[in-house]
Amino acid sequence: MSLRITALTDPHLTSSSRRLAWLASYPDGTPAGSAFLRLFTRRALPAELDLAVHPVERRRGVGTRLLAEAVAGARDDGRRSVYAHVEAGSPGELFLAARGFRRVLTLTFARLSLAAVDPDALAGIADRPHPGYLLVSWDGVVPDDLAETFAASRRAMDDMPMGDADHVPGTWDAERVRAVARAVAERGDLLHTVVAVDASDGSIAGFTELVVAGDGRGDGQHYGTGVLPEHRGHGLGLWMKAEAIRQARQRHPDLDGLLTDTADGNAPMRRVNDALGYVPTHQEHRYQLDL
Repeated sequence: MSLRITALTDPHLTSSSRRLAWLASYPDGTPAGSAFLRLFTRRALPAELDLAVHPVERRRGVGTRLLAEAVAGARDDGRRSVYAHVEAGSPGELFLAARGFRRVLTLTFARLSLAAVDPDALAGIADRPHPGYLLVSWDGVVPDDLAETFAASRRAMDDMPMGDADHVPGTWDAERVRAVARAVAERGDLLHTVVAVDASDGSIAGFTELVVAGDGRGDGQHYGTGVLPEHRGHGLGLWMKAEAIRQARQRHPDLDGLLTDTADGNAPMRRVNDALGYVPTHQEHRYQLDL
């Protein structure tokens, strides 16, 4: 049966990106697979590919046809590379490697069971004095008096280990950090932020963000943890993350656990996660095709 590739109109448009979409189907309308290509507003960023083929339709050329459409779409839009995340050892990994993609990054995913947390041990970390620094936290949008320094602290993520991935550091200002928080709220989730403040001048030295479902159930997701280079070596990452965990346990008693993912090359953050009791669950590989 001949295969048909149909370009779709995707309504998922945001201020930071848009998506192209394709559906692979047979003449009778039976779907065989789909591909989505996210094109970020910042044109220096690579395109993000999400491709799926129904298991019974694999090895019939469906994925190859969809991939060709997506790569052509990225080239037509002037992108310099395309990347995709696949679970280690999955069929997707073999598929991408056979079509010119190269593995550029490995991410280890881990989970902390909140029921298994020792509250006394956690308090011992969160309450440990860090001379010259203090912890501040908020929910949702950053307070106005901290907005500028919070945006400036995002520089902490600029040098995060990204392997050989095509990585462009983000550009942040007060309005962008506010927009991210509003987007989380609009979809019904809760954003909790803990920061370490330099007591000498009131500037933010590091931050950690946690997103929890609106009903406070299931697993929360760590969005990012970073410490500015000039403030590293003082244990601020462990301190902030411990406080975020303590607040999550206290404020969301029905929350099951917390999820995080870390690049394998990010040894300091891996040590933080290990010290707090996060248990690895699986790995994903990032594959990249240079155009």
